[in-house]
Order: sequence, then C-alpha cells, then structure tokens
Amino acid sequence: MVKKVEVNGIASLDSEEPGYNQKLKPNLSLISNFAFSFSIVSVLTGITILYNIGLKFGGPVSMVYGWLIAGFFTIIVGCSMAEICSSFPEVSGLYNWSAKLAGPNWAPFASWITGWFNIAGQWGLTTSVDFALAQIIQVIILLSTGGNNGGGYKASKYVVMFIHGGLLFIHALINSLPITLLSFLGQLAALWNVVGIIVLMVLIPLVTTENASAEFVFTNFNANNGEGIHSKPYIFVFGILMSQYVLSGYDASAHMTEETKNADMNGPIGILSAIGVSIIVGWGYILGITFAVTDVPRVLSSDNDAGGYAIAEVFYQSFKGRYGNGVGGIICLGVAAVAIFFCGMSSLTSNSRMAYAFSRDGAMPFSSYWRKVNKQDVPICAVWFSAIVCFCMALTSLGSLVAFQAMVSTATLGLYIAYAVPIFLRVTLAQKSFVQGAFNLGRYGVLMGWIAVIWVATITVLFSLPVAYPITKETFNYTPIVVGGILFFTVSAWFFSARHWFKGPITNTDH
Repeated sequence: MVKKVEVNGIASLDSEEPGYNQKLKPNLSLISNFAFSFSIVSVLTGITILYNIGLKFGGPVSMVYGWLIAGFFTIIVGCSMAEICSSFPEVSGLYNWSAKLAGPNWAPFASWITGWFNIAGQWGLTTSVDFALAQIIQVIILLSTGGNNGGGYKASKYVVMFIHGGLLFIHALINSLPITLLSFLGQLAALWNVVGIIVLMVLIPLVTTENASAEFVFTNFNANNGEGIHSKPYIFVFGILMSQYVLSGYDASAHMTEETKNADMNGPIGILSAIGVSIIVGWGYILGITFAVTDVPRVLSSDNDAGGYAIAEVFYQSFKGRYGNGVGGIICLGVAAVAIFFCGMSSLTSNSRMAYAFSRDGAMPFSSYWRKVNKQDVPICAVWFSAIVCFCMALTSLGSLVAFQAMVSTATLGLYIAYAVPIFLRVTLAQKSFVQGAFNLGRYGVLMGWIAVIWVATITVLFSLPVAYPITKETFNYTPIVVGGILFFTVSAWFFSARHWFKGPITNTDH
C-alpha cells in the first residue's frame, strides 16, 4: 500500500510494502567511501584510455596544463557538491538534493531531471570504462602474439563486444556480494590505483633508453591532429576535455552515504579526497609517461606495434628498446588494465545504488523489481539491470565508433549536468533557506557554486563542438544530439506522464 505524506512541505511517498523504502545499513568507513569514488575516478583508467586524444590535440602542453585547469574547476564543483552532501547524506544523492533545494513547487520536476541525467551519465561511464578495458585486453593479446607488425592477433569488433559483455557479467557477480566484501575490494582498488600510478610514472621513464626533455614535456604543442583543426585555442580545449572526462564519477561517495558511518562529514570528505588525490597522482602519471615520448607521430600511428594505441606503444617500446622485447611493457599495460577493471566494478556499484534509489521512488519503469534488496542488503536486481543496460549501450559501437564516442562524451556531460542542477538550485532558489551541514563553505558557498555552474555550462558547449573538419557523417559530433535526446525524453515524459504521479524522493520513515 502506498500513501502520500508531507515532510517539510514537500510531497512524498511512503509505503508499507517490504523493501519499498528500505534504508541500506551504514557499514562503510570513510576510507571505504573514499575508495569507491577514487576507484571510479581512477586516473590510471581515464588517462590510459584517453592518452591518444591528449597527444593528438595539443600534446604535452594540453595534457600537462589542461589537467591542472580541469582539476582546479573540478575541485570547485566538488566543494559545492560536498557542502550539499553534508546537509542531505542519502543514497538518493544528487536528485534528492535537487528536490530539497528546489522547494515544494519545483521539487518533483527538479529531482526528475537530475535523476535521469545522473543515471544516464553513470550508465554511460560504466559502458565506456568496460568497453575501453575490452579494447585494452585486445591490445594486450595483439602485443603478446607478435604485435601489429609481427602477425599478432587483432580481435574483431564482435570479439571485443563479447569481452565487454563478459566483463560486465563478472562485475555484476562481484556487485552481488555483501557490502563488507565489496568494501574490501573497493579499498584494494584504491590501493592498486595509487601504487600502480607510482610504479608506472617512475618505471617507464627509467626503462626508456631515450627520454624527452623537460622543454618538450612542458612546452611542446602538437597542432598536427590530422582532423582539419588548426586553431591552437580550439585544439587546447580538446586537450582539456580529456582531463575533464577523467575527473568525473566522484558522486559515488554521495550514493554510498546511506551505507557510510557519520555520513554528513565522511561523505563530503570522500568526495573531496577522491578529487584531490586523483589530481595529484594523475598529474604525476601524465608527466611520467610523457617523459617517455620522443616521437608523437610514431606513437599515434596506426601502423605501430600497438595498432595506434598510444600509451600501449609507449610501454611496449620502452621495454623493447632496453631489453630487446616488450614483455615488461605488456605487464605494465596489465597493471593499468587491473585498475580499469576495478574502476568498472566500482562504477557499477554506484550505478546500482542510483538505480535502486530512483526505483525506490517509483521513477523508473518496473520500479518494483529494481528497488528490491536481498538478505545482504544488496540491491541485486538493480545491479543486474544496470549491467544489461550498459551492455546494450555498447552495441552502438558495432554500427559506428563515432556514435559510441559521443556516448562517452555524454557520460561526462550527463554526470556534470546532474552535478550542476542542485548546485544551481542551492545558489538561487535555496540561497537563503539552505541550512549548512557539518561540512560547509561558509560565506564562500554561493560564489563557488556560481563558478561551478558556469564551468559546467562551459564544458557542455565545448563537448558539443565539432571534433573534425570538414563535417561529415563519419566525423559529426553526435554528443549534442544524445544529450538533447535525454533532455527531450525526460521533459516529454514529465509533461505527458510523470507530473501526474512522481512526487519526488521517498521519505524514509525508518530514518
């Protein structure tokens, strides 16, 4: 039986159905909360995946300085999110914040928009991470069997898709484990990321027989992208976008707050520590790897041993030049692959909690299934549902890698739009009524909030710009179409249906 209740002037739903408004048990420590976010941000994952783009658009200058620029604004976005998280530490996360900050009249609509952008972005992130891991496994197999120039085996797109599906299946199995075991794996993932980055950023330049100069690393700008883009500011912008994609996903700390002890402080600290540590070690990783690059065109060439996978070529050639074979480079690529595996695992954890929370509020089709939890308090149906959705999203790669790449960009924009909505509401409608929690920004909260909103608006425009000229169906940037499609779907669904029955996040009377 479902009934309507009023809490703080906001209409909500309550239910007597077992498990409908069940609250997850707080078993996670601050370290575990941080570990989940840090392993999702996983700079070892993002930089390894997108190093090609960084070298192609601007090279060392775009990566080294673009990382710091993106990191600075990400910290500001994170601070604004952390302040709100401290006031509303619930598994619903971002869309619950929007409901609380929008006020009773706008709460349902604000939470509806935020929730759908958040979950779409999370699904896109998990899809891109596991698909990228499937590609890296294919590169490892290619190098292990002789390389692109030595008769190595290069898997077809269908084999890559099969690997992707297998990875999602394994991640769903892991996420079906009790939260205590998942917590341990999350901490292991964070440790692997830190140690792995330190090892690679030190080892690769040491092994390389010929290192790049400091002048090259800090001043070289690659304008030869082969995409018909000649404007240096335009090229530099795309280098920054690589960094912004990496620095996302830290809202996982907010989605895990209901399972975190002292969530009003540990949730915000989890967000900010994940961002801060990621910026520091990520910059070190970029510097370490870039010092091993002396010939940008060769590293990017599709005719090299790694088939054009830049960072794999750097690893492989570093060891081959020193020892006569690239086995060590393949092992180093394996270290990065394990980090990406952990990233996909933690990303699916965050997906399932968001799907569970959104379904707990009746916002998703067949919500009665996705909101169920098992005896170990794991939202088991939401876990497997998210895995299936992520597999289906990757199927677009079989038709067009350009369309799939747009989906990757959409993952970043979907998340950041969901980040920006509650921040915007906090500095506008709720500017005077917002009650700060244990963690707060004091009098600087509104200023930092506006900077965060403007930055998200800026990257939304930048991610939508053409990525190559002339513009054809093969080079067209589908990102604005996908993002616009999500917006059209959510607004249309609201206008024609949801506004009649969706009342916003459920009030948990057991809390």
